[in-house]
Amino acid sequence: MPHDKARTAALLASPDDVEAQFYEALQNADLDKLMAAWSDDDEIACVHPGGPRVTGYAAIRASFEAIFANGAVPLQPQGVRRLQSLGCAVHHLVEQVRIVDAQGSRSAWVLATNVYVKTAQGWRMVAHHASPGSEGAEPAPGETPSTLH
Repeated sequence: MPHDKARTAALLASPDDVEAQFYEALQNADLDKLMAAWSDDDEIACVHPGGPRVTGYAAIRASFEAIFANGAVPLQPQGVRRLQSLGCAVHHLVEQVRIVDAQGSRSAWVLATNVYVKTAQGWRMVAHHASPGSEGAEPAPGETPSTLH
């Protein structure tokens, strides 16, 4: 399926729309939908947990294609905190990843920062940085998303 910016621009009217599309695409291993959330700028960057910095649209696409070769990524974003100005937004959050292995099913926590910019095609992701969390990295009980201005 070709990358159709005209179709996705209406869907990405806010940073929250981009973030929802990004995480839905991860959960469904939908590479085209995931990449439609990204800017096509050469300077975009992605850091997967424990991995190197990947820059540029083609390299980021290839990195997610490799991840999706193993299937969808069963994660849920939680504890989102937002900072937004006129043309830029930064979200930091915790990603709860469901892991199933010989010991059964358990959760792992990833600390993530997503950066969005407003473009002529709507809001787009320009950076995703994810680091392995530690014990207790999950959001505190009752913590609610917030917006910082």
